[in-house]
Amino acid sequence: MSKFIIEGGKQLSGEIVPQGAKNEALQVLCAVLLTSEEVTISNIPGIRDVLKLIDLLKDLGVKVTRKDANTWSFRAAEIDLDHLQTPDYYAKSTELRGSVMLVGPMLARFGKAFIPKPGGDKIGRRRLDTHFIGFTKLGARFEFNAARSCFDVEAPQLKGTHMLLDEASVTGTANIIMAAVMAEGTTTIYNAACEPYIQQLCKMLVRMGAKIKGIGSNLLTIEGVSELHGTTHTVLPDMIEIGSFIGMAAMTQSDLLIRNVAYDELGIIPGAFQRLGIKLERRGDDLYIPSMDHYQVETFIDGAIMTIADAPWPGLTPDLLSVILVTATQSRGSVLIHQKMFESRLFFVDKLIDMGAQIILCDPHRATVIGLDNAIKLRATTMSSPDIRAGVALLIAAMSAEGTSTIHNIEQIDRGYEQIDQRLNKLGASIERVD
Repeated sequence: MSKFIIEGGKQLSGEIVPQGAKNEALQVLCAVLLTSEEVTISNIPGIRDVLKLIDLLKDLGVKVTRKDANTWSFRAAEIDLDHLQTPDYYAKSTELRGSVMLVGPMLARFGKAFIPKPGGDKIGRRRLDTHFIGFTKLGARFEFNAARSCFDVEAPQLKGTHMLLDEASVTGTANIIMAAVMAEGTTTIYNAACEPYIQQLCKMLVRMGAKIKGIGSNLLTIEGVSELHGTTHTVLPDMIEIGSFIGMAAMTQSDLLIRNVAYDELGIIPGAFQRLGIKLERRGDDLYIPSMDHYQVETFIDGAIMTIADAPWPGLTPDLLSVILVTATQSRGSVLIHQKMFESRLFFVDKLIDMGAQIILCDPHRATVIGLDNAIKLRATTMSSPDIRAGVALLIAAMSAEGTSTIHNIEQIDRGYEQIDQRLNKLGASIERVD
C-alpha cells in the first residue's frame, strides 16, 4: 500500500496537459479484438486500469508494441481462447471492471466469450443486465455461474435486431455496439449512451469498416459486416481530469492554464463549475482558470438553492460530482449535490466533515454543502481513498487544507490519474509519494 503526504496551502501556477481519457481508452482497447490487422492507438493514459487491460490482451495472444510513452499498436491475429478458462485470466479480469467490454468483440469475432464478474470502484450496485440483455437480443445464450461468479456466453451467429436499452449504460452500449458491428443484418439501438467516448468508439469502428449511422444520438443503426480492418485512433483528453483540475485551481486559489482540452467535447462541464461561481476563459482549445479569492454559488431564477445532479450525456457525468462537491466546500453560498446513479459514492463526505467542511449528508444520494467562503480553511487529516474519483476529491481537499495530510490507498487514485503527484508538483504542489 502506498500513500500521499500532502502539505496543504500551496498555490499552483503554470500549465498542464490532461491525459488521454480513461473511459474511452478501455473501450477502444477492447475493440482491437475485432480484427486480425494492426490497430494503432495514440494518447493512451499510462494508468493502472488501462495497463491491466493491455496485459489481459497480451495474455490472450494479442501482439502489443509500445511505440512511445502513450502510443501502442495491437495485432489480434492469433487469440488463445483456451486462456479464458485459466485461473490467471479469472484473477486479472476480476480486478478490472472494463474487462466486461471484452465480451462484445469476442462474441462478434469468435462466437463465444467468458468473463468473471468484474471488479472496479465500490460505489454501489453496478449491474450488468443491460450488456447481457443486449447480447441475448442479438441471439447469444449466456449462463451465469453463481458459485464462480462468472458468465459463459455463446453465439455461433449473431443476428441484427431492434432493441430499446433499459438504461443508457455507457459500457453496455459500447459492448453491444462491438457485438453488433459483425452481426448478420441490421441492428438498431435506442436509448443508447451517446457521450463523446461512445462517439469516438463508433468513429474508430467506421474507419475499420463498420457501418454505423446516428453517431452522437441515442438511436444507432448498425449494418453488420463480415470483417473489420486495421486503423489508427487518437484518444480524447480526459474530461474528468479536466474537471478535476478546474476544481483544484479554485480550491487552491491558483492561476492555471489547462492545455488541449477538446473544449467542444466537454458539454456542460464548464457550465457546472461556473454555477459554483468559478471563472473560466476559453482560449482556443485551452482553458484558463484565474486565481480567485472568492466564488459565489448561483441560485435558480426563483432564488431556490442550486442543485447540481448527474444525468446521462449530455447531462453532467457522475464521475465529476465528487470533485464538484469538494469544490463547493469553499464557495460562498450553498448547493445541493444529487448523485442519482450510485448509492455509495457520497460516503466519502465524512472525511471532509472531519476536515471542517459543512456538509449535511441527507441520504445516500444527496448532500447539502454550505460553503466556507475561504474564511475557514479545511484542516489537515489522515484518510483513505475509497475509489478513484473520491480519491482525487480528497487530494484536492488536502491540497487546500492548512497543515499536512496523509491519504492512504492511493492505488485507487493511480487507477485513473497518471503520475498525478509528479505533474502537480511541477505546478507548485507539495505531494510526497511513500511506498
